[in-house]
Amino acid sequence: QVQVQESGGGLVQAGGSLRLSCAASGGTFSLLRMGWFRQAPGKEREFVGAGSRSGATTYYADSVKGRFTISRDNTKNILYLQMNSLKPEDTAVYYCACQRPYSDSSLFTGNSYDYWGQGTQVTVSS
Repeated sequence: QVQVQESGGGLVQAGGSLRLSCAASGGTFSLLRMGWFRQAPGKEREFVGAGSRSGATTYYADSVKGRFTISRDNTKNILYLQMNSLKPEDTAVYYCACQRPYSDSSLFTGNSYDYWGQGTQVTVSS
């Protein structure tokens, strides 16, 4: 059973940066495709970004493209989300998720992910 756990959330002023980390255990990390989602109060969960198993290919929502960067360290079993130029509308609970090993399901829909973290709060003040 794969487990994922996010860390690194917090309060930051608009224009600032944060880096979220997602540690995975219980599976072979290099076989897992992983992504980030977020959910703001009163809104549905939305796709933020995701990447290939190697990390060489990444995908982003239009709302974060150019500001957020996903990377992963397959030697440490950690996925990162570097968030720069943060805006108040980025305020949300951020979730890390991964698919089961060898999965080729869509990276863009939450239902395609099998394991989820508990989330970490990111609050951007104006």
